[in-house]
Amino acid sequence: MLSWLNFYKKSLLLALVAVISYVLFAYKIVRTDYTQLIALYTLLFVASFYLLKLNKNNLSFLVVIAVVFRLLFLFAIPNLSQDFYRFIWDGRMILEGFNPYLFTPESFILKGEFPVAQAQELYAGMGTLNGSHFTNYPPINQLCFVIAGLFAGKSIVGSALVMRLLIILADVGIFYFGTKLLKNLKLPLYNIFFYFLNPFIIIELTGNLHFEAVMLFFVVWSLYLLHKNKWQLAAVIFAFSVSVKLIPLLFLPLFFQKLGFKKSVGFYGVVGVVNVLLFLPFISSEFIINYTETVGLWFQNFEFNASIYYIAREIGYLFRGYNEIAVIGKILPLVVIIFIVIITFFRKNKTTIELITAMLFGLSFYYFTSTTVHPWYISTLLLLSVFTKYKFPLVWSFIIIISYLAYANSNNTENFWIIFIEYLVVYGVLICELFQQKRTVKSCPVIYLKH
Repeated sequence: MLSWLNFYKKSLLLALVAVISYVLFAYKIVRTDYTQLIALYTLLFVASFYLLKLNKNNLSFLVVIAVVFRLLFLFAIPNLSQDFYRFIWDGRMILEGFNPYLFTPESFILKGEFPVAQAQELYAGMGTLNGSHFTNYPPINQLCFVIAGLFAGKSIVGSALVMRLLIILADVGIFYFGTKLLKNLKLPLYNIFFYFLNPFIIIELTGNLHFEAVMLFFVVWSLYLLHKNKWQLAAVIFAFSVSVKLIPLLFLPLFFQKLGFKKSVGFYGVVGVVNVLLFLPFISSEFIINYTETVGLWFQNFEFNASIYYIAREIGYLFRGYNEIAVIGKILPLVVIIFIVIITFFRKNKTTIELITAMLFGLSFYYFTSTTVHPWYISTLLLLSVFTKYKFPLVWSFIIIISYLAYANSNNTENFWIIFIEYLVVYGVLICELFQQKRTVKSCPVIYLKH
């Protein structure tokens, strides 16, 4: 026992530092405490880096502490995001027999009607911006909310606990299929801990209850099945990921080369049919109008932590004198589509690693041009990077904490110098990695022409 403690003393000390930091993060820190927020976040990254460095060959130890770190948040109320209040609302609405896509929380509150338990508290928690819009969370995501309502229909803390357990289970599933995929790709198994042990993932997904973890569980499971040539089942599982978050739709064209024409048609067909079936209980003409309008808001109304879009917006101010988001928000998605088409047909994407690399750069380009880039969005890039040579998402997962400095003032206004620093670091690392790869493969790994 003494020899075991002596062997692990550095790791145990680092784990203890991380435990204390996570507890403070979960139960004390608020997002306006930016000095403590960044200091603790940095400390957690340093501790996690050395934990991984010391235990690269002891994966079981890393798994245990990664799960323990997540369990520390079990009874915490998210302190960096208000979205979970809407999750609880939606789940309870379904259990009360309402279609959550047809009603806004505000429509009830303004009439003095309270359709779910703790309606006023939930509405106050989610805020008027969230409460005034229709929900855009797909059916399997809604199922997670319903499960929380079934087990804790009258407790906000209880609902958060249930959702957190679902997210932790999803992360464990990501670890399981992620390590299997790494093994099949003959990549180092410890790569998975760039995701699984990452403080960014633990805080943003487990801590703040963002369901990217559930989406990514289905994505990595689907990729593993695809690598094993089980494309039919992979299509079903991939459809589930789309039914958690819509973002995997962006990846669909990229499967074309790996699958070939006939299998691609079958794959896309299965994904489409499964999602139609999942949405079927909610579908109506009113649902379609509400859902498309709500999704459109992300392109033409909301702004946060953007890069290329902010430059385009400033050019618009210079020439037109007002915010051109309504115009720019329509143009940028077209630019993304063109980029996806280019890497679909003019980049070699036949192996699993090539496919995942294309997915990484396709989604990165989408976020680089987006009007809104919330921190938890980067989780998808981070997981994809685990299976590639690129580590710029890992750097981004650290530096993105400074985006929370927008909440340091009462108006929640962004400091554009802070955003400039964030993207300067991210683009700088990306460019360095591209040049490094160019030296070894003689051509750019983002969009090189097929021989």
